[in-house]
Amino acid sequence: MPSPRRGALLATAALLCFGLVTTAARAEDRPVQRFTATLAGHALLPAATLVAPPADAGPLFATAGKFTAADRKRVDAVGSLRATSFAADPKAPRETEIALPVAGQAVQGFSAVVPQANGEFLALTDNGFGSKVNSVDALLMVHRVKPDWQSGAMQRLDTIFLRDPDRKVPFAIVNENSTARYLTGADFDPESLVVQGDRLFIGDEFGPYILELSRDGVVQAVHETVIDGKPARSPDHYRNNALPAVPGTVAFEVRRSRGLEPMGVSPDGKTLYPSLEGPLWNAAANAFENKDGRFYTRILEFDVATRTYTGRSWKYRLEDNANVVADMAMIDAGSAVVIERDDTTEGAKTQACKGEAKPDCFNAPAAFKRVYKIDIAGADADGFVRKVGYIDLTDIADPDHKARAGEAPEGRFVMPHLGPEGVAVVDADHIVVVNDNNLPYSTGRTIGKADGDEMALLSVGELLRAR
Repeated sequence: MPSPRRGALLATAALLCFGLVTTAARAEDRPVQRFTATLAGHALLPAATLVAPPADAGPLFATAGKFTAADRKRVDAVGSLRATSFAADPKAPRETEIALPVAGQAVQGFSAVVPQANGEFLALTDNGFGSKVNSVDALLMVHRVKPDWQSGAMQRLDTIFLRDPDRKVPFAIVNENSTARYLTGADFDPESLVVQGDRLFIGDEFGPYILELSRDGVVQAVHETVIDGKPARSPDHYRNNALPAVPGTVAFEVRRSRGLEPMGVSPDGKTLYPSLEGPLWNAAANAFENKDGRFYTRILEFDVATRTYTGRSWKYRLEDNANVVADMAMIDAGSAVVIERDDTTEGAKTQACKGEAKPDCFNAPAAFKRVYKIDIAGADADGFVRKVGYIDLTDIADPDHKARAGEAPEGRFVMPHLGPEGVAVVDADHIVVVNDNNLPYSTGRTIGKADGDEMALLSVGELLRAR
C-alpha cells in the first residue's frame, strides 16, 4: 500500500477524538514486550478445495488459472501448468503438487476472517493468482466456514459470490456484458473484511477502494481512498494508466500491492480503520514516508454514517522497511492487534537448508511473523501509535498438542507461512489467525505441497490486556 503530512495537527485531532491527550508523549517511552501465545485450536482446509461457479456465471469460470503462464498466454488444459513457491530460491525452485488451471473455482487463501455466531467465521478469499492480468477467471468470494477444533477439520458451509448487478462500480469490469456481473480478481483485490449491520465492507488493494456490499454480496458503493484531503491512488486505479504512453514516470501515491490491506471497526460499529499495507509515496520528498529512515504506514479513519474519511490518520512504524502490515482488528475503542510480517520467508526452521539452497529444504525459513498490540489512543505528538507488545507466530506454545499439522520442537507450534494474513479478536483471551496460501504458490507447511488454509485459535489474554 503504497504525500506530505500535517503530522502534529492530525495527531492532536486524533488524540482529542479519543480523549487521551495526556498520553501523547509515551509512544516511544516504554519497551515493547514479547508475550506468550498458546495454541488453543488448529483447523485446516485442504489446498485443493474447489467451489462450483454460479450457474449463470458463464463458461469462462468453469476453470480458473488459465492466464497464469509465465508468458501470459492462455492455457486451457486443466492441470498443465506446474507451480513453484514464491519464496523459493530461483536456482532451487520448490514445486507444489497443484497445477493450473483447476476445474471450478479455487477457494484460495484467506486474506481476512470475521467471527460469527455458533463458532462460525466469514473468510475472505484473496483476488486470485496474484495480479489483475492473471486473475480474469477467478471469481471473488466470501466463505462461511466452521472449524472443528477437536478434529482439526474445517468445513466450508457456503459461499457468497460478489457481484455488481446495479452497476455501482465506476469502471468497466470483466463481466460487463452480463446480468449478474460477478466480480473477478481482475476487477478488485479484496484484502480486509468488516461486517457491520446489513453491510460488508471490504478493503481493496487495486484502487485502493473500500467496497460496500449487502450481506449477500451485492455492491452498494465503491468508496475512493482520501488521505489528507486528497485522493490516494495506485497504478491500478481506473483513473491511472499502469504504463505511460511514452517512457517516463507515472505519478501515483500508493505503491502497487500496498493498498488497503488491514481494516478494523470500532466496537460501536460507527468507525472503520482501513490501513495501508506499506508506506505512501511522498512526491515532495521523492521518497516513501519515513521517520529517520524507518518506513511507516497509515491507519485511516472512515465514518460509517456519512461514508466519508474524517481526515484523521495515525502512523504505524514498521520494524523493517521491507515488512508489510497484513491485517488489523480492534480490541476496544483505542487499541488493536496488527499482523506485521516480512514478505519473503516461509517454512519451519527445522527444515532449513544447510548450506546452499535446494528444492527439498527451506532456503529462507519463516522469520518475522508477529501480531502486535498497538495503542492508538496513546499516539504521540507526531501521530505514531505505540506498540505495546507482540507474539511471535513462529514460536507458539502447544503444551496440549493441539496442532494438526506441521513440524516443530516438542511442545511448540509454528505458523510458517509466507503470509499470515488475517486476524480477529474472538473474546477477551483469544484471537484467530488465518493464512493466505497464495494458491498454488506457497509451500511453507510441507515441502512439495501447496499450503492449505489454516485457522489457529491462540490464547493471548496477557497481550490483549497489556497496557
